[in-house]
Amino acid sequence: MLNETDQQLLERFGRGDEAAFEAIFRQYYAQVCRVAYGLTRSHEAADDLAQEAFVALYRRPPQLLPDTSLVAWLCRVALNRGANTLRGARREQERIARIGVDTPPDPFDDLLRDEQRALVRTVLAQLPERQAQILALRYAGLSYTEIASALGVAPGSVGTLLARAERAFAAAYSAIVPDPRSIG
Repeated sequence: MLNETDQQLLERFGRGDEAAFEAIFRQYYAQVCRVAYGLTRSHEAADDLAQEAFVALYRRPPQLLPDTSLVAWLCRVALNRGANTLRGARREQERIARIGVDTPPDPFDDLLRDEQRALVRTVLAQLPERQAQILALRYAGLSYTEIASALGVAPGSVGTLLARAERAFAAAYSAIVPDPRSIG
């Protein structure tokens, strides 16, 4: 069926129509991956998070409110799981730092691109969860309306929240790299 709404696809899937789930997957998988990549900066991690979001959809399809898009719901699931992963990684780094164990050297540390990606991940991990999420959603290409739906905020507040998140990111980045010309 062409031009089906998210709600129609969910209803078909709820009645056992696997083709409806496949249509949802084909329609939104790449976008959910982009959002997850914006948070993790890792293709593998983004793929894992997107798959987890679709598994969650498969196991328990949501009851969407009229103004909520399915892609926003999927992105929210991926971001929440990604935030949990980042928190776990941060706790592990703190635990390693407390016990004084050195992490093995990364063979790609000498590559500038990898250093910059790691720096962005570090800065994102320092931001409050909502700020990291809004930045990931926006730079993955979601509209303000989709971001609002994914984060459960009013669409009119997305611009303000995004501006605050960008300022917080810039401040955290500057605290780590006082002179941005020293990187790249």
